[in-house]
Amino acid sequence: MVLCMASPAPSLKVENWLRGEPLTNFQPGKVYIVEFWASWCGPCVRAMPHLIELQAKYQDEGLEVVGVAASEQAPTADEARTKLDAWLTEKFSNLNYRIGFDSTGEMNKLWMDASSSLGVPTSFVVDRDGHIAFIGHPIQIDDVLPKIINGTWRGSYQAKAADAKRIAKDQRLARELSMRRTIRPAMEANDWPTALSAIEEGIAAMPDNLNLREIHADLLLHKMRDTATGFQVLRQLVRDAIEKQSEAVRGLIVVMTQLFDPENDKAHLPRAERFAIGRDVSEHILNSAQASGGLNFSSYRVVAQYYYESGDNQRAIELIERAMTWLDHPKAMPDDMREGAKKYYMPQLLQTLANYRGEKVCCSGSCSISQEKSPGAPKVQPQEET
Repeated sequence: MVLCMASPAPSLKVENWLRGEPLTNFQPGKVYIVEFWASWCGPCVRAMPHLIELQAKYQDEGLEVVGVAASEQAPTADEARTKLDAWLTEKFSNLNYRIGFDSTGEMNKLWMDASSSLGVPTSFVVDRDGHIAFIGHPIQIDDVLPKIINGTWRGSYQAKAADAKRIAKDQRLARELSMRRTIRPAMEANDWPTALSAIEEGIAAMPDNLNLREIHADLLLHKMRDTATGFQVLRQLVRDAIEKQSEAVRGLIVVMTQLFDPENDKAHLPRAERFAIGRDVSEHILNSAQASGGLNFSSYRVVAQYYYESGDNQRAIELIERAMTWLDHPKAMPDDMREGAKKYYMPQLLQTLANYRGEKVCCSGSCSISQEKSPGAPKVQPQEET
């Protein structure tokens, strides 16, 4: 069965109810948020306090929130259930909505697979007549929930357009995943011709897919070392990125990564053409950043490498320092994501800064010593400051 807006809501076939009274069927006259989530999923966990707020805010208007943990990870179902129960007690003692646990795959089959939803968190809103009114990311619920509660959403043009957009997006993601499953074995076997054929087939079907185009460029330039074709691919990517401004910076960063990532061997790449593209693309990235209010840390880092290799050390140092400031800013991203990003990327940025300066650099109790005169940011663990 295909599950979409206006479809009858499937059954709730969970193994255990870990929180709240068991729910066997949807009661007419009530609105339900059925949230598929997992304790290992950062966005899922960040959505839970908001779901608690929604349950409290709309309870008198008939809202019931139901969390469904159908993707927990553990050697056995019993271990997963026990682990999740303890996690809920520790993290969310104030939980005010039901939590169901299922390890059989039945709930995923009925809801996630049937709606072509590919990952958690995914929210389903069940209308007062037991039909699906919304499927999507929980961050989108705030805009539609009041309209669902007052009965004006499901028949609206906006609702139909939103569901059509969701379906198209999920179909694209499904095609990409299928294509990646075809490409991966050939890449792992170093069977470059077969991988190239599969990638080109994928790009023909999904010409706007940046992930496939990035794999394409990397394969040509760094695996097959077909620089003539590889540079043609990069130049086309630059043109497309600038023309389609909604993802211009992301596409241009892909280009800069192929040409200036310190981890790539670039000795075989034509230097003049590499730097000509790098000059134009880096200027475009920085101009776009100024117009939009700034870049994220990964964008600063790859542009800094171009300036470093070009001999403009001061500009390179400035950009790395900006990247470190951005990564340390409390509003850059949610706290849990920021701490994980800082732990992984800050040592690399610190090492890069030390290399650019040619001296020991310290930040927040960690230090790095310049490792080499040549460009790059080797994966070296920072030293504790003494």
